[in-house]
Amino acid sequence: MSLTVRVVAPDKTVWDAEAEEVILPSTTGQLGILSGHAPLLTALDIGVMQVRPEKDWVAIALMGGFAEVENNEVTILVNGAERGEAIDQEEARAAFEQAKAAMDKVPSDDRQGVIQARQSFRRARARLQAAGGMA
Repeated sequence: MSLTVRVVAPDKTVWDAEAEEVILPSTTGQLGILSGHAPLLTALDIGVMQVRPEKDWVAIALMGGFAEVENNEVTILVNGAERGEAIDQEEARAAFEQAKAAMDKVPSDDRQGVIQARQSFRRARARLQAAGGMA
């Protein structure tokens, strides 16, 4: 038995297919989902979702949201998502390095700036990881 997995962002459906297994970046850590999983509603963090339709894993960068698991259906509603294979790894690496440098330059007493720089860094890191680069 398999799971029906849907990843829906505001502008598009990023994934809508059957899968054997899903690993989600929940706000409390990595969360593995197999068929027969108990009903669940969880918040998702910025990070990389892994989905295994058959043998090979597919990486999808998620920009935070929610996931619901019920009756072997996993519905993932996110602020943004991008399949790893659609991300240019060199461009993602450059964006990651730029976000890292920007985060280091923000004065520690600028709370809003620190929060925004960290969010940009986390998004850039998720994209780089989904593209296959190590970060």
